[in-house]
Amino acid sequence: MACALGEGQPTQAMRDEFFPNTPVEAGEAAPLASVIVVSFRSADRIEGCLRSILEQELPGGFEVIVADNASDDGSADLVAACFPDVRLIRNSENAGFAAANNAAFAQAKGELIFLVNPDSELEPDALRNAATYLDAHPECGILGGLLLDDDGERAPSARRFPTLLRKVLMLSGIAERHAESKLLGGADYRWHDHRVPLEVDWVPGAFTALRRRVIEQIGFFDERFYLYYEETDLCRRARRFGWAVHFIPDAVVRHSGGASSRKVTRHAFDEAGSQVRPFRLRAECLYHRKNGGLLAVLGNTGFEWAWHHCRRIVNRFRRDEFAAAKCRYSATVVREIETALRDTSFGSVCPPKPW
Repeated sequence: MACALGEGQPTQAMRDEFFPNTPVEAGEAAPLASVIVVSFRSADRIEGCLRSILEQELPGGFEVIVADNASDDGSADLVAACFPDVRLIRNSENAGFAAANNAAFAQAKGELIFLVNPDSELEPDALRNAATYLDAHPECGILGGLLLDDDGERAPSARRFPTLLRKVLMLSGIAERHAESKLLGGADYRWHDHRVPLEVDWVPGAFTALRRRVIEQIGFFDERFYLYYEETDLCRRARRFGWAVHFIPDAVVRHSGGASSRKVTRHAFDEAGSQVRPFRLRAECLYHRKNGGLLAVLGNTGFEWAWHHCRRIVNRFRRDEFAAAKCRYSATVVREIETALRDTSFGSVCPPKPW
């Protein structure tokens, strides 16, 4: 049953369909979990996302909070009209993923916090299976589930921390050619049997479950990360405090990767097409400076700069249009890396937001 703007107020039957687990009212016990969705221009996706959440069953109940980052496509109005029992936070500007999640957490009541991207839809029992796993594994403070793409194929569901070696393997193509190798493969654990849980470095924010006491102990997202690397940084801090980060296969989520990022139309994307490149470069500078110091910034960002600088020179001597396009792409990346380093003072300063 669809609910689109302009159809009037939702009927009781619609409320019953969408809200089998009605969020708590005043005077009731706090729910076991709070599910947070940060929305930006998500009118085409968020209805399916929220419906998949509200169809979940979780002993102890759950509440749903949507933090809308000043969408101009009617996302917030759609949520207000079609899902009146969802708590809606309307941010006056695009505060970024980290800040919006932090604002929602300030209102959350649950002992478990679930983060769900608006371009994600949960398969049945995703919340229950994640909560059951956390109950059985007290050492696990953060977990992620099995992500599937639009075609139902497995998408990257857990990742290794970024390092200079992994940057070299990725840009050189070695990681892709040896994807199943634990040593030479990429950062997405493709060598692992994804039917089995695994302790990992970090999990994507498309679907993440956290214990409240982890957030209270280590703090929530670092708001210097406007977009990208905020989950990586959070998981790194959790591991430093002795918490494990796990991937589990039986919390299944369909995720249209980069759907929200593609709504940012004034910036270019990486060759893979899922990340806004200037945002990624800025966040990478901030992450490496915070977690590895100036040498980490110079090593990781400097290698990418050198790689594209060399590729630009090589392709300049080739005469086909493909090489010319590669030359133009590399020249753009070189300029954007230099801009990111300048804008962040080599990772020591967050540029004014919104980016």
